[in-house]
Amino acid sequence: MYVAVKGGERAIENAHAFLAEERRGDPAVPELSVAQIREQMTLAVNRVMAEGSLYDPDLAALAIKQARGDLIEAIFLIRAYRTTLPRFGSSRPVDTAAMACDRRISATFKDAPGGQVLGPTFDYTHRLLDFALLAEGAPPVAPKAAPRREPTPRITDFLNRDGMIEVEPASEAAPPDLTRAPMELPAGRALRLQALTRGDEGFVLGMAYSTQRGYARNHAFVGELRIGTCSVEMEIPELGFSVEIGELVLTECETVNQFKGSKTEPAQFTRGYGLVFGQTERKAISMALVDRALRWKELGEDSSGAPAQDEEFVLMHADNIQATGFLEHIKLPHYVDFQSELELVRKLRAGVRGGQAEAAE
Repeated sequence: MYVAVKGGERAIENAHAFLAEERRGDPAVPELSVAQIREQMTLAVNRVMAEGSLYDPDLAALAIKQARGDLIEAIFLIRAYRTTLPRFGSSRPVDTAAMACDRRISATFKDAPGGQVLGPTFDYTHRLLDFALLAEGAPPVAPKAAPRREPTPRITDFLNRDGMIEVEPASEAAPPDLTRAPMELPAGRALRLQALTRGDEGFVLGMAYSTQRGYARNHAFVGELRIGTCSVEMEIPELGFSVEIGELVLTECETVNQFKGSKTEPAQFTRGYGLVFGQTERKAISMALVDRALRWKELGEDSSGAPAQDEEFVLMHADNIQATGFLEHIKLPHYVDFQSELELVRKLRAGVRGGQAEAAE
């Protein structure tokens, strides 16, 4: 519990007023609207929704504006707001195989069944500043193809047809909900995936990069990356069937990983998986790599001791809100703690000086 020192309330109020002034910036410059942030900073909005565990582009854009562009602060605002919302029920599992894809690529098959759909991507752009954007003119109009409405075949389904990739076991059990119960270790894969999708993108990216550099002996191919819109359905007990209640934009990544086999399993590929709100492909790919690294035990592999294979290390440090809270609390008043340690150091130094004086005599 931290209590403001006497006289601190007025200073805090002034700090809040100063913050509001800094947030607004130069009044001569037109103010950013929430709609502008939502429509023109969509990747930032998507990250806030994903790590805030709340799919609402308007609220995510509002949080970004309120946080002056600090995405972790915006994620904190969204999570705090989320705790005030009632829960009416749970949706049915989203069928990503029926996704209306705006983007769908495979790094494993050139002529992928269903075709390669590049979609909106930075992958093929030159990383050069576009000074034409300073003119704020109308952007070039690109021919826009309608997203695929028919189901797009999965790459892993074709590998599975020949028994070349592990079969995902079906589970009817409801997965635990990380937003309503604290994490317990060891965690099942469903809980690990929840923690990774809510985890800080930079942290998960760093863990994924470490696996590529050899710290988990985990070489992966992007079997498929798809981005698009999925329907969300909810079972209505009074009706006896499910109804569509909305749509979500999701990014899904499945990686194909090397596996040598075991005494009970033939040589085959294994999977890594990532699923995130919005167009968040760097996060989804990173998540899939870390997911596969954490599966070493269930696949009967030996751990190399890599950080990305340490479940406790990864899951307990991935959450940027917990990390931020613990990090930033040290800038709050610790006067009593510091004074006690300062007094201890003085006593120790005095003891050393006394011992030195006795030795000199």
